[in-house]
Amino acid sequence: MPTVEQLERLLQADPNDAFVLYGLAQAHAKENRHEQAIEFYDRAIEADRTNGYHFFHKAKSQLALEQTEDAKATLEAGIIEARAVNDGKALGELSEFLASI
Repeated sequence: MPTVEQLERLLQADPNDAFVLYGLAQAHAKENRHEQAIEFYDRAIEADRTNGYHFFHKAKSQLALEQTEDAKATLEAGIIEARAVNDGKALGELSEFLASI
């Protein structure tokens, strides 16, 4: 996995690169910097709403911050997007996660 510094350099080249934004979010979440992670997940979602993992992992960070209602809303939004793009795998994972909260 690239370092945060490498990802930040890549982001300078393309500030709307959903893959890089997601990578930065994941790096922050891994270091328990969930507020920063959520900011990057939000940007990744804005850049690519079709990726269910953006919603899934944003909800995980929200739960880590005890933002349960926000996490549920994030998962519900992800479910809507997964249905819209007919992504059954994401739909199943997001729905299962929501049901577990």
